[in-house]
Amino acid sequence: MTAIEKQTDMVTLRALTAAEAEAALPALGAVLVDAVAGGASVNFMAGFRQDEAETFWRGQIPLVAEGKRILIVAELDGAIVGTVVVTFAPQPNQPHRADIGKMLVHSAARRRGIGRALLDAAEAAAQAAGRSLLVLDTETDSAGHRLYAACGWIEVGTIPGYALSTDGRPSGATIFYKTIGDA
Repeated sequence: MTAIEKQTDMVTLRALTAAEAEAALPALGAVLVDAVAGGASVNFMAGFRQDEAETFWRGQIPLVAEGKRILIVAELDGAIVGTVVVTFAPQPNQPHRADIGKMLVHSAARRRGIGRALLDAAEAAAQAAGRSLLVLDTETDSAGHRLYAACGWIEVGTIPGYALSTDGRPSGATIFYKTIGDA
């Protein structure tokens, strides 16, 4: 297994190729739809549909193919139950930075350490790609907020009313960073 492939108990973590991501669109979409239906503030609003989720993930595939983004999935008994995306900063003056996004675990698979394992895998993938500074934002006071803090991420601050929650209410976003490797 590579730095971004890891198996713990019955959960397997691995990076998908562009072709694998294309084949996995229905499963990737189902995880995203479940997250939004559960109230996760991940850019989409209540009523988000499977076809919209597949369209979102389809839009990520070219960046995966170009090596600008890594899509890591968690599989439980062969089914995709979680995702995390590592996006490499494209700016010439930021070759050391990556952003973490779409850190999702299906509601049926939560409370098993999958989120922490996905975050660890994303950090390892970024470090293997020579990145030493990671950045993310998450809904303030969310489960993600608590996870990132517990995993050693440094809270920069909160932007009030940054985005709308799935039900349309303004919600704050907290910005985190973490240095890894030879930072």
